[in-house]
Amino acid sequence: MFIIGELINGMYKNVGQAIRKRDKSIIQEIALKQIEAGVDALDLNCGPLSENPLEDMCWLVETVQEVVDKPLCLDSSKPRIIEAGLKIIKNKAIINSTSADLEKLEILVDLAKRYNAKLIGLTLSSKGVPQNKEQRLELAAEIVAYCSREDFSIEDLYLDPVVLPINVAQDRQRDILDSIQEFKVISEPPPKTIVGLSNISQGASQRPLLNRTFITMAISFGLDAAILNPLDNELINAIITSELILNRQIYCESFLKAYRKR
Repeated sequence: MFIIGELINGMYKNVGQAIRKRDKSIIQEIALKQIEAGVDALDLNCGPLSENPLEDMCWLVETVQEVVDKPLCLDSSKPRIIEAGLKIIKNKAIINSTSADLEKLEILVDLAKRYNAKLIGLTLSSKGVPQNKEQRLELAAEIVAYCSREDFSIEDLYLDPVVLPINVAQDRQRDILDSIQEFKVISEPPPKTIVGLSNISQGASQRPLLNRTFITMAISFGLDAAILNPLDNELINAIITSELILNRQIYCESFLKAYRKR
């Protein structure tokens, strides 16, 4: 599984303060801890309280790149902020994210092509979050069709079914899991799938348990990637073990340790 660390986000108090004070040491420590935990990429988000998100994003990219050579996932709703980060990224980039709306697809697919970046596509539109699996599949097909028309490699596309909090949308969780599986038949080669894992437990009790249980189920439905907290050791153990049971890893007595040393 492709794991993107979620912890460099301005909504966390320590990260928000570090961004405002331009304290590189805190950001770099968080980046290195996530790398040590085995992530494949790092998500960078200035947070909703950023007064100058364009400058903040560029500072985050430069700060993290001083100590890390992993791909960076630029997380912003504003294309100009994403492009500012793309201009200075040294390694492979991931754009987080586009919706299925044509105006966003036009801008962000073009950016992904120009900067040779991967792209996360959320299955939502200006009409809001889809209410069922059929609506998710329709939006996913629109994203894939647009990318195909514009010669953007589907192998570089990640589709996100938009995970909803279980405390307000318990009845939609099975639809979300089914969507992960059915996104795979939209095209050949199939798009990859991704979730923002912490959404499932937002506002609920027993958050670590909910996150672990959902991710193991999603992996069995074909999930390829997730944005999550890699410092939750039990969560990572659950992911490794799920992939082992699905025969995606080779078993040995120390399989947890062996996976982390890949």
